Amino acid sequence: MPYEPPPELAGLSLAEIAEQVAARKLPPVEGWAPERSGESQMRIAADGTWYHEGSPIQRQAMVRAFSGLLRREEDGSYWLVTPFEKLSIEVEDACFVATDVVEKDGGLAFRLNTDELIVAGPDNALRAAGDADNPAVYLHVRRGCEARLNRSTWAQLAEIAIAQGSDEANGWAVSSQGVRFSLVPQ
Repeated sequence: MPYEPPPELAGLSLAEIAEQVAARKLPPVEGWAPERSGESQMRIAADGTWYHEGSPIQRQAMVRAFSGLLRREEDGSYWLVTPFEKLSIEVEDACFVATDVVEKDGGLAFRLNTDELIVAGPDNALRAAGDADNPAVYLHVRRGCEARLNRSTWAQLAEIAIAQGSDEANGWAVSSQGVRFSLVPQ
């Protein structure tokens, strides 16, 4: 069955976005503890491109499938996990790239480079990093893995922050699902 990407974010309500999020069934990687481990020969570049043995993975469906198996350990290492083995994977910056954001019904919904939809909130926090000259905003996706907002998504988020009343006096921040997130690197 061919993959159907979700519709544009701007045309969805927060409830419809939540339905899209719930419809994606992910493998229960958290419960798997395989004894066998090895190297995957894979790398996720800072721009979100996935590589295997030095060559970009061209099939987006493969990237999407592999992304559902990602897990970050407490020591900062990344793994592709199956019930039978776990394979290390190099991640240059973040596992995902946030490519779009929309504010709907009190929530901030993000589209990732894998076409996943994530709503920022208590379980999916935004984190500001970097410095004033090179800010970076990250969105927690799952299992310790994050998405870095690309430049245009960061600009969209800044516009949302202004519309929500953020400024230097009040602190640059956005709210989503009742949680306020600072956009100032700490």
